[in-house]
Amino acid sequence: MKKILKCTLPALMALMVQGAFAQTHQLEKLWETDTVVRIPESVLPDFKKKVLYVSEIEGNPSAVDGKGGVAKIGLDGKIIDLDFTTGLNSPKGLGRVGDQLYAADLSEVVIIDIKTGKVVNKIPVDSAKMLNDITVNSKGIVYVSDSKTKKIHRIDKGRVTTFLTNVNGVNGLKAINDDLYILGGPKFLKADSKGNLTQITTLSCGGDGLEPVGNGDFLITCWSGHIFYVTADGKIETLLDSEAQKLNTADLGYDTINHILYVPTFFGKKVVAYKLITR
Repeated sequence: MKKILKCTLPALMALMVQGAFAQTHQLEKLWETDTVVRIPESVLPDFKKKVLYVSEIEGNPSAVDGKGGVAKIGLDGKIIDLDFTTGLNSPKGLGRVGDQLYAADLSEVVIIDIKTGKVVNKIPVDSAKMLNDITVNSKGIVYVSDSKTKKIHRIDKGRVTTFLTNVNGVNGLKAINDDLYILGGPKFLKADSKGNLTQITTLSCGGDGLEPVGNGDFLITCWSGHIFYVTADGKIETLLDSEAQKLNTADLGYDTINHILYVPTFFGKKVVAYKLITR
């Protein structure tokens, strides 16, 4: 009995926090694609080109099979090119440095020419087993999480170093100035430039993707089918719960100007757009 209570206490505390916070935000569904996107995991918006780059796993999420790639979808949900980039294995998180797209692909970071969709370089990460999310800070430094080894790696001018270790359940990352925001299982954390960690809050499920709203608050997804609004001081609102419908919510993209979320549904094989409404 003691073991059961120990395992469920963090989730119960998270639910209590959510219940105590008045609901001031909600989602309005705008559109969804047909179920043709081949296991979409991450969405990276390019507002100048008016497109969404979407990583497609296609095959087994942990297989080296060459079936994965990157798709291009319009901001209106229309399919532009499901084969923009091909020949990857299991691409997940996406990031961008100038005209180059960075994709976390199991044990290496793949660099793609954003104009052509062609792979121009690959950066292997020693000992990596499942590279997951990617984020790039204002200085062009890339951070990539490895969910299986519990590590976060740092890539600066092609040189790979390990930034943090023993981050249980590490997945979503977001670099803002000199800070790195991290989803480690149900924990929402912040690391400073030296790797010192501060916990912001605890979710009721393992976090997947996170995006800043622009006012210090965040939008956070859990792969299980949850979307949360999390304030800067750690208060949590549940915006979506589609777990019963088995509709996943993976690594989202967000438009801070028009307040639109772009959510990949993984095994649901579609991307869904929602408007964030503040009441």
